[in-house]
Amino acid sequence: MADLWHTPVTLIGKFVRLEPMTEEHVPGLSVVGADERIWEHMLYGRVRTEADIRRWVQDILSRQAQGTDLAFTVFHIPSNRIAGATRYLNISPPNRNLEIGGTWYGLEFQRTVVNTECKYLLLKYAFETLNCIRVQFKADARNERSLRAIERLGAKREGVLRNHLILPDGRYRDSVFYSIIDTEWPEVKSRLEQMLER
Repeated sequence: MADLWHTPVTLIGKFVRLEPMTEEHVPGLSVVGADERIWEHMLYGRVRTEADIRRWVQDILSRQAQGTDLAFTVFHIPSNRIAGATRYLNISPPNRNLEIGGTWYGLEFQRTVVNTECKYLLLKYAFETLNCIRVQFKADARNERSLRAIERLGAKREGVLRNHLILPDGRYRDSVFYSIIDTEWPEVKSRLEQMLER
């Protein structure tokens, strides 16, 4: 079972396909990630050029090689274009938990079905294949859009870690933590499936 936690997998829905991230995705990611507003609340600093994206992908893949992360490039199926990226992080097989995060989408894919289906596919795999008992989310306390998106999934707010992280520009970040646990998954699953049918 532990091997599954670290084995790249492709997750396919009706609107999105989550493929294991590779360096071959860099050109497409650099196109969709070109707007600096995407990175405003992210931990990576300014990401503006294809070289910046390549460094970011290499960093994420190095984390994956260490066994802490499992990265996905998000493809929008109707347009067959890269929409953004997401990943599992803080993977802990002994405790049967992980975090879903590092998620970003091009502006045209924000506030669409893309995020809903991505989270549905990631949560379904986490709870039904990896047998997780907890899936965690966190976001910058100033990032109202991300906070609303996490709450919309049905995740429970657990609290705020004050001065949790120092951002590349030197600002202190308060992080809001959320989770979904295994006993809540059936209700969350049903809710997400209803949202995807609309």
